[in-house]
Amino acid sequence: MAIQIIRHCDANPPRHRGCVATIGNFDGVHRGHQALLERLIQRSNEMNLPSLVLTFEPQPAEYFAWGAPIARLTRFREKVHYLAQAGVNKVWVLRFDAALAALEADKFVKKILVDQLNVKHLVIGDDFRFGHKRQGNLALLKEAGERWGFSVESMPSVLMDGERVSSTRVRQALNVADQPLAEQLLGRPYCMLGRVVYGNQLGRQLGFPTANIYLHRQETAVKGIYAVRLHGIAKAGLPGVANVGTRPTVGGTRILLEVHIFDFAEMIYGRQVEVEFCKKLRDEERFDNLDLLKDQMVMDATEARAYFLTF
Repeated sequence: MAIQIIRHCDANPPRHRGCVATIGNFDGVHRGHQALLERLIQRSNEMNLPSLVLTFEPQPAEYFAWGAPIARLTRFREKVHYLAQAGVNKVWVLRFDAALAALEADKFVKKILVDQLNVKHLVIGDDFRFGHKRQGNLALLKEAGERWGFSVESMPSVLMDGERVSSTRVRQALNVADQPLAEQLLGRPYCMLGRVVYGNQLGRQLGFPTANIYLHRQETAVKGIYAVRLHGIAKAGLPGVANVGTRPTVGGTRILLEVHIFDFAEMIYGRQVEVEFCKKLRDEERFDNLDLLKDQMVMDATEARAYFLTF
């Protein structure tokens, strides 16, 4: 059964209320999240109730960032993709705005968890805080559960090398191009999902046709030139080289993912694909002319091909 996305209170009619729920941003859906989701689904099966992830758009940290964009690991559609893979039944998206930011923790429990979702069991991480000024915690939830008739359990953090697995730690690994560490933290290679769109055909003119993917985010966790595999077209991932950036040589401003697939000539416009970032080759840079850019693209492709020959 496909995952159900709920964006408004009215979209969650009474016959569907009653669930086992968890709450959080779930940016990246890393190994810590996966352990929590595994427990969520286990409890939902035991209680014969749907599993539900309550999340927020924008993420609270983005709301409070005052225009300084945060590098998301996953945009909303990617997050839903991984939640569905984990087996979650429903995702309920709350708009995080001034009213929600000001909502006291006890009122959040009554209005959202009790009145709108009729939560029967709640699974949370051991660092979970919520409500106005993050005053809500495990103790408050357990007290509210006794009053309103739901149970609460807290999951311990997942540790790796003695440190907590977190979205921040994944971002830090990607920021220094440590793809192996990011993969360990995520439990899978770091990827971006998106639909192939028409570009300005500049890559084709330079001898490097690209599959262009709009990223629908203000900031990215990866930037620069990478050896990549593109999934979703063939049975196995197709090797290539990709640029994540604004294309400063041609005056670009919008962040775009461009993938040149080696030895590939099919038309794949409109296809939904997944780009796996294997190794960073260099940072994006501005060149004085297109000839210099093309020369560098040849070197990038040669380096990426050499990388894939090592497997």
